[in-house]
Amino acid sequence: MASTKNPPAEGNRLRIFNWALWDWGSASFNAVIITFVFAPYLTKSVAATEEAGSSALGWSMAAAGFVIAVVAPAAGTRADAGGRHRLWLGVHTGIVVLTMFGLFFVRESPDYLWLGLLLLAVGSVFFEFAEVSYNGIMVRITNPDNVGKVSGFGWGMGYVGGLVLLVLLLVLVIQPEVGFLGASDEEGLRFRIVAVLSAVWFAIFAIPALFSAPGAKVKGTSGGHAIRAFLSDYASLVRRLIRMWSTEHQTLRFFIASAVFRDGLAAIFSFAGVLAAGSYGFSASEIIVLGVAANVAAGAGAMIAGWFDDRLGPKPVIIAGLIVIIAGGLPILFSAEAAVFWVCALILSFCVGPVQASSRSFLARITPPESAGENFGLYATTGRAVSFLGPAMFALAITIFGFQRAGTLGILLVLAVGLVLIIPVRPDAPRHSMQATVGPARYSAGEEC
Repeated sequence: MASTKNPPAEGNRLRIFNWALWDWGSASFNAVIITFVFAPYLTKSVAATEEAGSSALGWSMAAAGFVIAVVAPAAGTRADAGGRHRLWLGVHTGIVVLTMFGLFFVRESPDYLWLGLLLLAVGSVFFEFAEVSYNGIMVRITNPDNVGKVSGFGWGMGYVGGLVLLVLLLVLVIQPEVGFLGASDEEGLRFRIVAVLSAVWFAIFAIPALFSAPGAKVKGTSGGHAIRAFLSDYASLVRRLIRMWSTEHQTLRFFIASAVFRDGLAAIFSFAGVLAAGSYGFSASEIIVLGVAANVAAGAGAMIAGWFDDRLGPKPVIIAGLIVIIAGGLPILFSAEAAVFWVCALILSFCVGPVQASSRSFLARITPPESAGENFGLYATTGRAVSFLGPAMFALAITIFGFQRAGTLGILLVLAVGLVLIIPVRPDAPRHSMQATVGPARYSAGEEC
């Protein structure tokens, strides 16, 4: 596996902390814009009806997922080819921040629905691209002894950043009759200001990573027309997949397994609020409190699990987490008590963080730096390729059994399939095969982009 020289311990700790601040800031897009605040405003207040708004949002996110699935691998390869993960992290993060600022112009009228959907879809696409470069940088600031801890720390920072921002927005903007910067209910101004403040939050906390992330320059790369280079990268990707099937079979199996169980994990957060409101009678404020508590539990779990990841390896953490999630979700099927849902939700949240973080560290451990963008592009693509699975199984279970809580069974089945698929994957085999196929390192560590 290709290696890079690590900077002095103190400098590397600062570099890791600055890198993790991007996760802290990025929660403003995931937790605030997509999950708890702006997307609900879009579907409930901007759209003509909630059903029409939810349907339109689903289709726009599906379109964004398709774009990501098609473009992300080649985008990652292009970042590898130029060694410019930091540059592309900055470009893509900047576009996401601009889309968040643009949400300020989405007023409370159906005429503005298309604008909101477009901005959310574009933001989602470029957020995924940014994460490809962000994860690629992690390969350069870690080593096999601490990559699990660093990955867990990053996930934990994201969850904590999300809950801190949610609390601040709840107190300063959402709850007061007239909130910060004159936020009120007139034309959705309260939620539009939330979007602006979230954009500022992301921009501020992304800056340290952009300045301190290590650069890397690939020797012997050639320029060329951007479109031709992109098509060439995609042709290389196809050849890579063919090679993976024959020589890196374990890596390919990991991509498939992680795509399945990561979709199940995403579904947990996607439908937690739906279940809380529909099956357990939670109010809007109670759902936000649930979101804060879920972020606390998931962040704590991710940070704690990093210690076990570095000592036992990521695979045991993933397997143990999935088993606990499946067992912890079963009581939701049989109980309509709010207290039961609270306990189950916190157990699931505590284990979601470790599984997500260890999945990322698993890939980082088997990925040489010169393939970081390409592999994490594939990671994003495979995750998007089955993004329909969790929602479809949730809906199918409700249709078959006739009550909303039955949807939990559909999600748990997706997670069970992911568990079965990850058990036979051998984490050491991909690294060995990649050493044989990639060859010597092409990077000169520490050079600026």
